[in-house]
Amino acid sequence: MKPYEEYGTAGIVTTIGDVYSYGILLMETFTRKKPTDDLFVGELTMKKWVSKAFSKAVISIVDANLLTGEKADFAGKESCLSMIMEIALNCTADSPDDRINMKDVVGRLTKIRQRFKGLHVLVVLYMFDVMTQ
Repeated sequence: MKPYEEYGTAGIVTTIGDVYSYGILLMETFTRKKPTDDLFVGELTMKKWVSKAFSKAVISIVDANLLTGEKADFAGKESCLSMIMEIALNCTADSPDDRINMKDVVGRLTKIRQRFKGLHVLVVLYMFDVMTQ
């Protein structure tokens, strides 16, 4: 499959393209950025930006509104958001063959929701509930 066909531009819509789009949606949701923001110029894409931050400090790119509240919850929120960004990066792997499938995405999100249920990261819980309905 040619790269341009993967994203539906050739009239072909695929589940692998949908997985990629879902990964971008996760990045948009948790960074509060769009792939078309002025920040992303030249070779810098949203995916590259997230990938670079993921290996160093994912907290530096997430929406600050997600980090408000109890200071005691900070480490848990950081871990939760890191796990979500890891899923996003797995969804947007360059090769379609290397991408996670949606069944595994749902499984991972379920585990995240169960693990961090006591935290006040309500966006995660809400988003997961909407996605699985």
